[in-house]
Amino acid sequence: MNNQQPIDLLRLLTARLERLSADSHWARRASGLRGNMLKVLEEIESGREVAPDRLELLIESSFEILRRAAQEIPDLEAFKKTMR
Repeated sequence: MNNQQPIDLLRLLTARLERLSADSHWARRASGLRGNMLKVLEEIESGREVAPDRLELLIESSFEILRRAAQEIPDLEAFKKTMR
């Protein structure tokens, strides 16, 4: 991975976390994590060095929250069957 790839991924994950439904159990955790991510992105944009392991931890945590939030999404097909 080149130096720009983790930064681009962090930006993408920040946007994805923002889109979590407020009804999601994970939205509150996502909000806190997103705040940290935005802080790191500001540090990077201001030219400060950010440790790669810090970026990696934020990225891994983001994927974990997104995975767990996705598990809360009901199966639409199963829902349709119960409504018949």
